[in-house]
Amino acid sequence: MNRIVRTLLISCMPLALAACVTATEDFESDLGFPVVAGETAKRLGKEALWVQNQEEAGFARERVKALLASRYVGVDAAIQVAILNNKRLQAAYADVGISVADLWQEGLPANPTLSVGYSGIGVGRTIEGLVAANLMRLITRERRLDIAEIRLLQAQLNAVDATLKLAAETRRAWIEAVGAWEAVGTLNQAKVAADAAAELARELGRTGAIPKAEQAREQAFYADLTGQTANARLAAHLAKERLYRVMGVWGDDLDFEVPNALPGLPGRLKGYGAVEAEALHHRVDLQVMRLELDALAHSYGLTEATRLVSDLELAGGVEVEKEVEEEDGGGEKTKNVVSGSLEAGIEIPIFDSGQARLRKAEFHYLKAANLLAAKAVDIRAEARAAHKAYRGRHEIARHYQSSVVPLRVTVEKEAVLTYNGMITNPFDLLADTRAKFGAILTALEAKKNFHLAEADLTAAIYGGIEGAPEADTAAADAGGDDE
Repeated sequence: MNRIVRTLLISCMPLALAACVTATEDFESDLGFPVVAGETAKRLGKEALWVQNQEEAGFARERVKALLASRYVGVDAAIQVAILNNKRLQAAYADVGISVADLWQEGLPANPTLSVGYSGIGVGRTIEGLVAANLMRLITRERRLDIAEIRLLQAQLNAVDATLKLAAETRRAWIEAVGAWEAVGTLNQAKVAADAAAELARELGRTGAIPKAEQAREQAFYADLTGQTANARLAAHLAKERLYRVMGVWGDDLDFEVPNALPGLPGRLKGYGAVEAEALHHRVDLQVMRLELDALAHSYGLTEATRLVSDLELAGGVEVEKEVEEEDGGGEKTKNVVSGSLEAGIEIPIFDSGQARLRKAEFHYLKAANLLAAKAVDIRAEARAAHKAYRGRHEIARHYQSSVVPLRVTVEKEAVLTYNGMITNPFDLLADTRAKFGAILTALEAKKNFHLAEADLTAAIYGGIEGAPEADTAAADAGGDDE
């Protein structure tokens, strides 16, 4: 009886070792998403939702419909719709769930291996059963859990970065669309003035007051302006289509308008005392690369710990052997002999001592460290360039708004007065009107470029930037200002 109990204990030893590992709590697919939602709310003031069931899909749908109910959709509403509705962003959120599943799986004990063998011919037969457990997985469990936790945090920050990128892309698309429609409105006004000028040229041509060349020049200007207006309208439609795409809307959701004009220039620029330091502190992609370095450091320790012994397995089981004994009377007696067995398997590091794996881990760590340093340099340059572009674009837009356009308006007003006094000829008046509308269009383009530069600066500091202006271009935009 004692032998049977002892045999059962030996056979169950691998299962007992596996049971020493406490299983993690039940897997929850949204375990890591509150971090993403919290960071999104803190950085953007927007609600992030990972849609995983019909109820959440219905809630997101109602929120989108409410945001699009207004006739004119502002930039904040457009960004919120994109975060709730963009399917690529939802796909990025799934990486968080995958990392949570990996973490959960790392916390589980490895499944034991059960093997049953049968041997023997005739009377003598042997039945053997073994249960094997991987001890190396048990020994390295804590290190593997640390790495999985870092990977989960990476996935969370990557999801935040994807949200910031979508928000920046939506903001730029909204600015492009509104700016395009504002240009269309200005060109329509210019077209009305050009139409009047062409009609005046035709009337003067009938009376012989102007030569045919001047008459044709005014009509050609009107025709050219008509083509420019059509081209601007097409560009506005295409810009709005880009906005539709990043917002993830289609069908009935397309029935909304964007404002007809961009906001005016701010009276004062935002103060950024240490733009490089702020970018290094806030950029999510830099935090992801820091975590990558941390994960490789933990992985390096795991590689070093398993350099000589990478596969260690313990197996226990029972062996039942049928034996035949001869009795004194000439007969035979058959009995089953039960015995326990214990086996340990280990990889013998004769040819591969693990040194190559160790050096490989070192090189991966060195590579990640240099990439992190290079990323920090890039972020500093992006922040500086974006800041110079922000200041330079504002200076240029302010110059056109406060100097060029008012001067052109004054010139046109004076031309009208002198024309009414029979001093200025009609051609000079028309030329002044054309110059005024040209200055207005240039001012509108400068204002749009400022708003785009402002969006790029926010992305360069807080995350979500796809690329920054080149340093030379930014310096030129800033009018050579090196401050």
